[in-house]
Amino acid sequence: MPAPSNLSTELPEAEYTQRIAAVRDRLAETDADAAAFFSATSIGYLTGFHHIQTERPTMLAVTDDELSITIPRLELERVEENPRIDRGHTYFDYPQGRPIETIVEMLDKLDVTSVAADADGAPGVMGYEGPALSEFVDVESQLWVDRMRWAKSDTEVDLIRESARWGNLAHRYLAEETEVGAHSATVSQRASMRASRAMLDTLGDRYVPLVRGSGPAHAGFISGPQTRLPHGHTANRRLEAGDVLITGAGANVDGYYSELERTMFVEEVSDEDAHYFEIMLEAQTIAIEAIGPGVEIAAVDEAVWEYFEEQGVTDLAQHHVGHNIGMAGHEPPYIDRGWSTHCDERESRHDERDAIMEPGHVYTIEPGLYTDDAGYRHSDTVAVTEDGTEQLTYFPRDIESNVV
Repeated sequence: MPAPSNLSTELPEAEYTQRIAAVRDRLAETDADAAAFFSATSIGYLTGFHHIQTERPTMLAVTDDELSITIPRLELERVEENPRIDRGHTYFDYPQGRPIETIVEMLDKLDVTSVAADADGAPGVMGYEGPALSEFVDVESQLWVDRMRWAKSDTEVDLIRESARWGNLAHRYLAEETEVGAHSATVSQRASMRASRAMLDTLGDRYVPLVRGSGPAHAGFISGPQTRLPHGHTANRRLEAGDVLITGAGANVDGYYSELERTMFVEEVSDEDAHYFEIMLEAQTIAIEAIGPGVEIAAVDEAVWEYFEEQGVTDLAQHHVGHNIGMAGHEPPYIDRGWSTHCDERESRHDERDAIMEPGHVYTIEPGLYTDDAGYRHSDTVAVTEDGTEQLTYFPRDIESNVV
């Protein structure tokens, strides 16, 4: 079990204060009366109120002097516990509660007739269907929080670093539990339970509970033929000698995540497996060594692609090198050869700096190869610093350490 650390396990109040102030600064540059957020992730980022986005819309309104939120009745007690939200407005449930109309009533009470919003109404998840917000008030589009999340503060990086620490332990347990004849699902359950128990015992009341019904740490893998699919499923099969595994491990630390993946082999490694493993490993090394402050994001993917071309394996690559990570598993910017073009084509939302890596960016580095029989992919979480990088995940990458 890892020794207790001095790393942050919870965002301090100052972090939320700075985020809300940044939104108000951006709001002051517009003609809108309020900033509006429908995204559950954005609401959690600004206020620390985390909820599950369902068919029941929630919207946070930020004005010069108040944070107000419209919620379904079942979230009221949780909002009342939040010290950053000044006022909660409720509707009973959807569809009887007419959530968008309740949002408009809240805006009326705030004397708001125009908003800069992250969406023109609630997202259509879990069967929600409702009117656009622009049917009632003037709406201009903004993605301020999405952009703020690109570069993490030192505290946020600490949370991701702590996540990586417990993800590493979960992965160690996963390797220990893996054996011929075992089922992928039960191996994952045992490893995740052991790591979660260790995490809860070590952190004690420092652990921030943001999960429902599952532990804070997890580890698992896909095996055999499923590994040839980048997003393969956990197959209903027991492990056999010679199986290829692609693992995944991480932990939730106050809503922040890391990503650790390894290509592993059960008991033995074929010559073909070793060949593609070593190409994959070199590609990942090229990418890790290429990233850093001031580096063009697209250039990292280009460097890996050039190596794949030299090795004659471009037909086995199915995705880009990686992506930013933090409160969500996938966040922009993306380490993709098309990223610079993407920024150029969306001049209204991006400038030339958005094509460049900056201190505070935290990336997964995960180039992969996929044959007709198996896949080969490591993923490591790497932070860009002022003078270089810091690799936050640290399970061994060599082939000898990944035979179980």
